[in-house]
Amino acid sequence: MVLSMRNILVIGSTGQIGSELTIALRKCYSGAHVVAGYIPGAEPAGEIAESGPSALVDITDIRQIADAVTTYQVDTIYNLAALLSATAEKKPQLAWHIGIDGLFNVLEVAREKHCAVFTPSSIGAFGDGAPKKHTPQDTIRNPHTMYGVTKVAGELLSDYYYKRYQVDTRSVRYPGLISYRTLPGGGTTDYAVRIFYSAIHGECFECPVKAGTFMDMMYMPDGIHAAIQLMEADPSRLKHRNAFNVASMSFDPEILYRQIKKYAPALTMKYKIDPLIQEIADSWPDSMDDTCAREEWGWQPQYDLDTMTRDMLEKLSAKYGIKTLI
Repeated sequence: MVLSMRNILVIGSTGQIGSELTIALRKCYSGAHVVAGYIPGAEPAGEIAESGPSALVDITDIRQIADAVTTYQVDTIYNLAALLSATAEKKPQLAWHIGIDGLFNVLEVAREKHCAVFTPSSIGAFGDGAPKKHTPQDTIRNPHTMYGVTKVAGELLSDYYYKRYQVDTRSVRYPGLISYRTLPGGGTTDYAVRIFYSAIHGECFECPVKAGTFMDMMYMPDGIHAAIQLMEADPSRLKHRNAFNVASMSFDPEILYRQIKKYAPALTMKYKIDPLIQEIADSWPDSMDDTCAREEWGWQPQYDLDTMTRDMLEKLSAKYGIKTLI
């Protein structure tokens, strides 16, 4: 893939996806061309602070978005501001304010300043009525969580701005994202991250979802690659825009536990079900069909369950100075 030169604003640059996407974008386009947007209390630090410019950009303040776009001559916005699924259920008004009112601000600035916009959607956009296995690209989206509602509304709003105003909006429906860099932060699939921390410390992991609860998951490097690849895709090939199913692996807690235990035999697991987390997980698909993404822009994940497991254990062991388990 040959990358075009862009001036990019990442809104939510210090969050779960943004912290890794910002660094990846700077490696692709050079640090000076990627602005790390942040809110008070979540200022960039470390590599993000040192590798390129940053700007105060609260997604609920349209003037701050417009000022950053003008100052840095931005042509592409990655909008990553959102509450994660479990947190959104506890704070539904804030989830809407950030997810939809904030998106509206981004799209209005993009319309006026001629910017392309990436806003991630989620497996949470699906709900009752959608096929549970191999959920197709085009099917009913009927979520019963505020998180899912904002994702569906965001997809529709983004499509509207493309059709009505020709704003170049694009999106993927992420499954659960697993990362060694960022700690879990209120998502339904957080258990699939936390279990690795228990593994490297030889602890007993308390799993909040039942055995047999299958959900799509993805290793963060694939998630980052999907965002950049889609934004670089030839627009003439895109029959869909908001949002593409992307998939990598699907498992339940028992499958993940057995896979990790191959390399971390001291790990044990017991179940302590969280009713809210279980309810949300039960409403999501077991797996998504990502044929459209593969056909329209060449999507192909690089990690499966085994390669992700090995890499997570290696990276976390190094991060915490623990003798590698691999």
